[in-house]
Amino acid sequence: MSPRLATVDISSIDLAQNGYSNLILPAPKNKARMRPNAVSERATRAAQLRVSGWAHPVGARLSACAAAVYDRAAHLLRPLTAHPVIVHLIDGTYELFRHFYGLRRFTKGTDRPGGAVVGVLNTVLQMLEEGATHLGVATDHIIESFRNRLWPGYKTGEGVEPALLAQFQLLEDALAAMGVPVWPMIELEADDALASAARIAGGDARIAKVSIWTPDKDLAQCVRDERVVQVDRRTRQIRDAAAVRRIFGVEPRLIPDLLALAGDAADGYPGLPGIGRKTAARLIEKYGRLEDFPVTVLGERRELALLFKNLATLRTDASLFADVEELRWPGPRADFAGVVARLGEPRLLTRANRISLS
Repeated sequence: MSPRLATVDISSIDLAQNGYSNLILPAPKNKARMRPNAVSERATRAAQLRVSGWAHPVGARLSACAAAVYDRAAHLLRPLTAHPVIVHLIDGTYELFRHFYGLRRFTKGTDRPGGAVVGVLNTVLQMLEEGATHLGVATDHIIESFRNRLWPGYKTGEGVEPALLAQFQLLEDALAAMGVPVWPMIELEADDALASAARIAGGDARIAKVSIWTPDKDLAQCVRDERVVQVDRRTRQIRDAAAVRRIFGVEPRLIPDLLALAGDAADGYPGLPGIGRKTAARLIEKYGRLEDFPVTVLGERRELALLFKNLATLRTDASLFADVEELRWPGPRADFAGVVARLGEPRLLTRANRISLS
């Protein structure tokens, strides 16, 4: 069986559930076959579903019955794939930075317009070639977020090179044209989008695993056992809950407490003076959440620690998608040809088309 093809036996469909209990159809000679990326599109369902061997003298009612079968088959096929479904959530901001500065090693400081965007697109296409079917990319459309109002030292776009900043919009447009769901964040951060997407996808029983592609330590709070994991592309390290405990010394859900005490220089808050990561982990192991610390442990610094925990806690309530099938890659849109032409990389379109037809 093709890895992108699912099969369902129509004889297993209970027509009584669809109001056709008085119709008895013989088992079809063939099975109904439908590509998974088409099951949600009613307009193409009849073209994708092949039913043969039916012979029944019900005349006009057969089309109505067939429609019920189509509906039921689509419902049954939604969770069916040849392989378990893994949702891949990609930190687009990190990838753009990675490719931008990675290219400089080869260009001697000369920044090619759109060069980092091409790198990110190739990375996503490689994931699709390797079997990814459901994915989404989060970006910081604006570097600043609501957290800047909570702490004046929180990270900003200051110091980010203009040549890099100029590629954010281009990346978002290019990903969308390539058919990839993209979430450009303004009030929230890309990390909040990844956390929200992980919550939605992780709660879907059809999903076998959620992989969050970023090395950022604050995303470790989203890890859930072996179901929601964090992937560091540079080291190819996969962090499940056991790995998070081994690396940080605390459970994933307590990562915000750890960062509140030890600080996060990348995000611009220092933590509490005199408390490093190991000390923070020991305190958390002893007392649990910051809210459960005895008043005497932190003293007057407690409120500051709780503020930092608020900064470190990722929001998971962003409304990004209603159904994980919205993350299934349908192939590039028609306007992707114009995007790759402007980037001077026609091979991207060739590569995307080849994957979509595989």
